[in-house]
Amino acid sequence: MEKRKIVTNARGVDTQENAEDAKIEGSLRPRNLDSYIGQKKIKESLKIYIEAAKGRGESLDHLLFYGPPGLGKTTLASIIANEMGVNIKITSGPAIEKPGDMAAILNNLQEGDVLFVDEIHRLNRQVEEVLYPAMEDYCIDIMIGKGPTARSIRLDLPHFTLIGATTRAGMLSAPLRDRFGMIHRMEFYDIDELCAIIRQSAKVLNVDVDPNGAKEMARRSRGTPRLANRILKRVRDFAQVRYDGSITEEVANVALDLMDVDKLGLDHTDRNILLTMINKFGGGPVGLDTLAAAIGEDSGTIEDVYEPYLIKNGLINRTPRGRVVTDEAYHHLGLENPSDGDI
Repeated sequence: MEKRKIVTNARGVDTQENAEDAKIEGSLRPRNLDSYIGQKKIKESLKIYIEAAKGRGESLDHLLFYGPPGLGKTTLASIIANEMGVNIKITSGPAIEKPGDMAAILNNLQEGDVLFVDEIHRLNRQVEEVLYPAMEDYCIDIMIGKGPTARSIRLDLPHFTLIGATTRAGMLSAPLRDRFGMIHRMEFYDIDELCAIIRQSAKVLNVDVDPNGAKEMARRSRGTPRLANRILKRVRDFAQVRYDGSITEEVANVALDLMDVDKLGLDHTDRNILLTMINKFGGGPVGLDTLAAAIGEDSGTIEDVYEPYLIKNGLINRTPRGRVVTDEAYHHLGLENPSDGDI
């Protein structure tokens, strides 16, 4: 099985998968749709598609999951393979550099297998073109020889299911996107769903968590199961060393405050973005590149990693003239909005 790209990042509320997540997420992941928490609409659809495909003795149609990182796209792909009773091959867009690499992966699949491609928007165009006939006709064309003597041969492939995952659906080429039979958007989780995930993971980790402690951790998990599990592990360490090992609301509050994660799940960088916009640019509007230069961060990182959660919580708005801090951001930071006194 090929390894996916693992991000090493010291940011406590980063939702990208890091090395620690990769080590233990496997034990925390549910094995079937019934034990999978959240994404209710997607679950109901998948149950029908899987039952229908199994009833006909066919492979499942190709699926695309898109949405922010950490919401369970890889977990769903593994569950689908398990429910269908087939093997899963996991890889990622950046790991497949040449058309020959993709051809080799496809040629090694068995009948009905699932091929999961994370960050599928990062496949290069030549590799994508190998996928087109594979997805539609279950075959690949291979060139043998060079120059005038070159010839093409067509290899038949077993019927397989391609599951693509992306955080940036808009970067997917139209020809590739149109070949997916089912496209689903992953939504952020609400607090009740995250509480259920934390309690479920706590049982696996053999940690005692009371309802208020679970709710406090869920509130600061940015709507993301991956982050909820990471916070649970960190608070567990704190409870073990400083307290009796049980996670209460008090333990969760003290531990998360020490981790510099506030009541909305914002960390130092999130607050720095908001304070920079307020103190240096009067709350905005400010352009993305200007903001990136002001805080010493890459503009793409701000747009892909930090902004979505700030916008989701109504702390900043995008306007044609640039980013603007909202009244809610002033209130959350305990600051007075100068515009409140304007007539």
